[in-house]
This record gives sequence, C-alpha cells and structure tokens, in this order.
Amino acid sequence: MRAVAMRVARAEVRVEGELVAAIEEGQAALVGFGLADGPEDLAWMTRKLRGLRIFADETGRLRHSADELGLGHLLVPQFTLYGDVARGMRPDFGPALPPAQARDLWQRFLLGFGAAQHGVFGADMRFLSENSGPVTILIDSRERGRAKD
Repeated sequence: MRAVAMRVARAEVRVEGELVAAIEEGQAALVGFGLADGPEDLAWMTRKLRGLRIFADETGRLRHSADELGLGHLLVPQFTLYGDVARGMRPDFGPALPPAQARDLWQRFLLGFGAAQHGVFGADMRFLSENSGPVTILIDSRERGRAKD
C-alpha cells in the first residue's frame, strides 16, 4: 500500500464538476493498493497517516499530527501510485491491485480510518490542493519492517 501525504492549506475533490469532498488546513493523502496488500497494510497505513507529524510547533519543528491539532483528512484513491516506469516512458500498472479487489480494500480502509473526507473510487476526479510548506511524504507499507512502528 502506498500513500503520498501532504500538508495542505486546503484541498478538494470534484467529480463531473461537483464538489464531493473538501478540507481546509489539514492532511491530504493519495492512496493506492498493490498486489500484495491486505488487512495488515490497511491498519499500518491508518496508523502512519493518523500519526504523521507534519505540522510545526511554535519553534517550527514538525511535531504534530493533523489529529493532534483537530485538522481534517482528505483521502483520494490513486491506483497510478503503482505505475512502474523502469522499462520505458509509459507506466505499467501491473503492480496495482485489480479494480474489484482495490475497491474492496478502499472501502475497508475508509471504515478503519474513521472520520475523513474522501474521493470517489474509480471516478475521473479533479483533485486540487494548496500545499503548505510544501510538506509531502511518501509512505509504502512494504517498508514497514525497516523501522519500529
């Protein structure tokens, strides 16, 4: 499971011109699922995103999470995070979980994540974000064994 987490001043998702999700200051995350992903990845990613300290304290150090500050979350399903361009210029999406299975994991992820705005799985979305900092962090659940979580 992969995510690109961003500290945002605001972010929104539109489908066919209609606003479907929006937050003011908070954390937006693009989220994708790979072939090897399962329930343990969902729980691990939820902990990472909920606890990610990308908001500064009074000294300017990144010490606070969106949850600690009572800020919003916006989650956007994004299968292209698994695009592989190692062999050329056109992405190979073979490492991405097939849509039916990814839809199931997306729904389970949303249920486990709790309160959050979110995009629409499978829709042609327009994602607008005003990044703050910018602070952007790449997270991959395959890396979870490397450090203490």
